[in-house]
Amino acid sequence: MSRTITAAVLRHPDEPFALEQLSLPEPVEDQILVRVVASGMCHTDLLARQPGSFVRPPIVLGHEGSGVVEAVGPRAAGIAIGDHVVLTFDFSGHALSGSASATDADGGRVAAQWFGQSSFATHGLASARNAVVVDATLPLHLLAPLGCSIQTGAASITRALGVTVGDNVAVFGSGSVGLAAVMAAHAAGAAKIVAVDTEPRRLELAQELGATHAIRGNTDELRRALKRIAPEGLDAALDTTGLPAVIDVALGALRLRGCCGLVGSPRADLTLSRTAVSLGRELKGILQGDAVPKRFIPTLVELWRAGRLPFDRLITEYALEDVNEAERAMRSGEVIKVVLRPPSA
Repeated sequence: MSRTITAAVLRHPDEPFALEQLSLPEPVEDQILVRVVASGMCHTDLLARQPGSFVRPPIVLGHEGSGVVEAVGPRAAGIAIGDHVVLTFDFSGHALSGSASATDADGGRVAAQWFGQSSFATHGLASARNAVVVDATLPLHLLAPLGCSIQTGAASITRALGVTVGDNVAVFGSGSVGLAAVMAAHAAGAAKIVAVDTEPRRLELAQELGATHAIRGNTDELRRALKRIAPEGLDAALDTTGLPAVIDVALGALRLRGCCGLVGSPRADLTLSRTAVSLGRELKGILQGDAVPKRFIPTLVELWRAGRLPFDRLITEYALEDVNEAERAMRSGEVIKVVLRPPSA
């Protein structure tokens, strides 16, 4: 048995997405079939366009889905038909390899388990592992980014870096991950929250969302500004830019035994000075904020309900058929967080 779905298929790294009809099998074992209401677009989804990427087209991307469960496999514990779910990462073999689970009109195989969901589609196969059930009264289309970018930014601050009341923190980069980090630091009661970016509009938004200071400029200017703001050093810093020069600034701005977290890989080799970590400063790689999604996503929802994490302000919605325009707008920095809406939504 299979289900006919509409999906945005990437067939070559240099080609646009194309909406196609695919056949998706019914769920087996612990799988669930989700009617996708919305899917965030993340820079990780665009890895398929990078030369030498491990991603093998044709593939359906998307790993920030939200939707309604329409079918469940016999071992899908804790998930029922009709449940509203936020889909998050699944790092099983299928999730990273994009193993084929769909076929096109000619019978060709199309990878459709990207990070365990492939949510740039009307329907996706996930599992009980990477689906978080949420209250059915919530606006499901707003919750999609919780599965990756918002979770990563917020958990990096509160879980991985342990920012708490009275701490001084800087966030480098004001995309969706960075702004989620700013909001989380504000919600945690941090004393000084410094947002760093090159775009004035994003810095203005960061201040509206809780940043106490905003900085733009070259690395020397950043060093001087951070020293003025926190003379004794920062308790924590979070880099979302991947720029080695910026990471060096972040490390140098830390206090004794402060910690700098890195979201993603540096864009080039990272060379540290001999004294970079000599005072107990720590450089820490962070994956998904070190969060346990089934525990942390409900926390994010409650913070949002209380008005303390207004991540919906970052969202710009596009119809799934406009996926290529959405990608252009995201790449240009015109929008912060793209959310795609399939025709079934």
